[in-house]
Amino acid sequence: MPTVTQRPLSPHLQIYRLPITAVLSISHRLSGAALVIGVTFLTWALVAAARGPGPWTLVQGFATSWPGLVLLFIWTWVLYFHFCNGLRHLLWDLGYGFNIDRAGLYGWSVIIASVVLTVLTWLIAAGGA
Repeated sequence: MPTVTQRPLSPHLQIYRLPITAVLSISHRLSGAALVIGVTFLTWALVAAARGPGPWTLVQGFATSWPGLVLLFIWTWVLYFHFCNGLRHLLWDLGYGFNIDRAGLYGWSVIIASVVLTVLTWLIAAGGA
């Protein structure tokens, strides 16, 4: 019987730190799926508005509750994140940002821009800006 040599294990997620580009790639796919949930809520709101004041009151009650506001805030961020990350991909398609420094800079720019745009949107919606 041949002897089995001990080989090192492959790095796993507890050891290996994913680069920002990999994290954004995974997040882009997840945000696309989350947008489907948000569009489902938007469709519910539009159908309720078309049906009249009764169904619209139900939607409005949910949208102005704490869980509804949290979901709307998250959906707003997901929408901006997906948009900004799509712009980053467009820049890549045009041939910009392929070196490691630029890829990291563009990645963090996506995160920062999506957070800033979300906060600005909610401040404007609340009448605070």
